[in-house]
Amino acid sequence: MTPAQHPAAAPEPPGGPAAPHPTPVAVSGLTKRFGTVQALGGVTLDFPAGQITALMGENGAGKSTLLKILTGDHQPTEGSVVMNGEHIALDSPARARAAGIRIIPQEPEIIPHISVAENVYAGALPRKRGRVLDRAELNRRIRADLDRLGFAHVLDPALLGSQLTPAQRQLVEIMRALTGATTAQLIAFDEPTSSLSEHEVDALFTLIRRLRDEGIAIVYVSHRMQEIFQLADRIAVLRDGSLVGVQDARATNEGELVRQMVGRDLSAAFVRPHVATDRLVLDVQHLTTDDVTDISLQVHAGEVVGLAGLIGAGRSELALALAGDLPVREGTVTLDGTPLRSGRPGEVISAGLGLAPEERKAQALFLQQSIKDNTSLVMLDRLRRFRFVRRTAERRLAQEYTDRLRVRAPSIDHEVRKLSGGNQQKVVLARWLARKPKVLVLDEPTRGIDVGAKAEIYQIIADLAAEGVALLVISSELPELLGLADRVIVMQNGRITGELDRGEATEESILQLAMADDIVGTAPGASS
Repeated sequence: MTPAQHPAAAPEPPGGPAAPHPTPVAVSGLTKRFGTVQALGGVTLDFPAGQITALMGENGAGKSTLLKILTGDHQPTEGSVVMNGEHIALDSPARARAAGIRIIPQEPEIIPHISVAENVYAGALPRKRGRVLDRAELNRRIRADLDRLGFAHVLDPALLGSQLTPAQRQLVEIMRALTGATTAQLIAFDEPTSSLSEHEVDALFTLIRRLRDEGIAIVYVSHRMQEIFQLADRIAVLRDGSLVGVQDARATNEGELVRQMVGRDLSAAFVRPHVATDRLVLDVQHLTTDDVTDISLQVHAGEVVGLAGLIGAGRSELALALAGDLPVREGTVTLDGTPLRSGRPGEVISAGLGLAPEERKAQALFLQQSIKDNTSLVMLDRLRRFRFVRRTAERRLAQEYTDRLRVRAPSIDHEVRKLSGGNQQKVVLARWLARKPKVLVLDEPTRGIDVGAKAEIYQIIADLAAEGVALLVISSELPELLGLADRVIVMQNGRITGELDRGEATEESILQLAMADDIVGTAPGASS
């Protein structure tokens, strides 16, 4: 990739940077073991000031463990963290923050019953006479910080945490990291764009570049290659807990990075034969809820139908309505000839429809429970005998499907919260595969997971289609939809704006329908 193709990077001579960058934070010989599992093994890596270091690797490669050591959430088994040339013990999150290390987590932790402003300054709210909240000062601070960071037009400081969209929750986390008394020396962004619109991503990238230019060391974790090459000055690749290498972002390419991360070529990840049949499985006619209007679509056995649209188009709301989790005001949903009643999720599951929702941690998983318990959740009615669950059968079922999906964990008794994002998603899929659904709705099935795990999930989707399952796949990654779907249905503002067959669907044609100015509720099958 040439410098002209890499606008984020400052011009440098062929031999590298013109002058060495100071290194405020580095790790030396970092090793972390959890029992018999080694998550990191002897990693030595520096994070230069004024540079963006992309940290890449499959889920389970050690990225999250490395970040948690930097935040003080984990203590290394061996090795150390070095700050400004001195070894430092980051024995708590408070110590790491005081040292100037900030991490923007992938899953925002928002307090639902207080405002955006109070969420941003939680733990450091301005007080009058030491006890009463100083709302005037709070409002002054939040508006000044919103203006400074460029978020004033996308974030209302008066909104409650429970009212925020996924994108807005992410922005609150970013604001938390960039406010406070201690100057940040290193800021790590962990999949920060997974819930952001294109406009919000542009604003975030502008902010990250500005922070880099101010001399802050930036660590950027993302599975989106385009973002990496837009932003990164250098790329560090982890595999199986070890550092594979560090290189100039302009001196490599996507194929080489994938090979380093997974040890194999994934160029054929999207190759999927057409196996759709004429048997209609899911028939939605004129469905209207509080969020979507006059939705009509059909999915046949063995068919993968993609559902595209920008954030706020109503795709996730449609998925929840199909699953019986949101009330239907008008229209019908028929599954394999059986009408489904609104607001009856149990009946929907029994009829044969499963949903893997976008927010897997909040909506699909019991994080404190085991892989076994999460996998068998929708199968308990079939596992009971005389009102008692057959535990041996439950374990056998969970083991069978976690083995089939290659869930990486010490055992099926391992807590789901300790799994990587890709393995958590596999547990959600294992649950539904065990149920043997007729229809499976997948909402952002590869959000926040690495290229290797993505390839495995693409293969799972292909296998399910080959078995005759009807699949409705919602994704914000257009190359993913184009590779997976037999047809792509596009939504905007709660309505369908058009449908494209595999042969005519392109990123440009999908975006044209997703950004259409005149919404007329075009029925499926309408041309673009």
